[in-house]
Amino acid sequence: MPDRRPTVTVSFDGVEVEAYADESILQCARRNSVDIPSLCFLEGLSVWGGCRLCVVEVAEDLRLRPACATAVVADMEVKTETPRLRAYRKSILELLFAEGNHVCAVCVSNGNCELQDMAVRCGMDHVRYDLQSPARQIDASHPKYTFDPNRCILCTRCVRVCDEIEGAHVWDIGARGEQAELVTELNRPWGESTSCTWCGKCVAVCPTGSLAYQGTAVGEMQHDPDMIARLAAARQHGEWNAPDESGRR
Repeated sequence: MPDRRPTVTVSFDGVEVEAYADESILQCARRNSVDIPSLCFLEGLSVWGGCRLCVVEVAEDLRLRPACATAVVADMEVKTETPRLRAYRKSILELLFAEGNHVCAVCVSNGNCELQDMAVRCGMDHVRYDLQSPARQIDASHPKYTFDPNRCILCTRCVRVCDEIEGAHVWDIGARGEQAELVTELNRPWGESTSCTWCGKCVAVCPTGSLAYQGTAVGEMQHDPDMIARLAAARQHGEWNAPDESGRR
């Protein structure tokens, strides 16, 4: 069935495309194969806008706008690749690497890590900031999964997928500033959680090696964030609802 939503014309780096009037700049860009980097955004989940990697320049606006949280408007002119944006994104990535312990050579997600891929995509090959080198305790109390907070970038994907898709809300962010970290059930060990359903959705959407399966060796961890978009779409379209007498769901 054709999509009958109203459309507007917007341009990305001088190229005009048709955008749905109710979508964000990032959604429109991805639908039209325009590459805008992002880490915290995931189709099917609510918008967080925390990583700030998806910022773009909009004509007649001096501010950098987060593409995931900015709605398109008619005749909007968007720039996705400028020297200013490249420098900003590189700095953000350097800060993410500096505040954690991201040693790719010994990470279970080496070769399948969105943070690693984003560093390559944005040309980040060194860190200019002082490394914080935190010594956060790894939580391996869960029989099936492990959580390494040293590799967490606080994208909140796991928080949102556990709350919005699974309905368990095991995860949340505790403390503030540089002390902020991911916690389970008011800072209880993951293995003692009474609300965890063992569904693995949080592990599937993690962009780094922070959440993984028990016993996973270096480079073996595979994530599947696209699964959430499939689940969200199936629920929206009622694919699991029993058909009525006319055969409709």
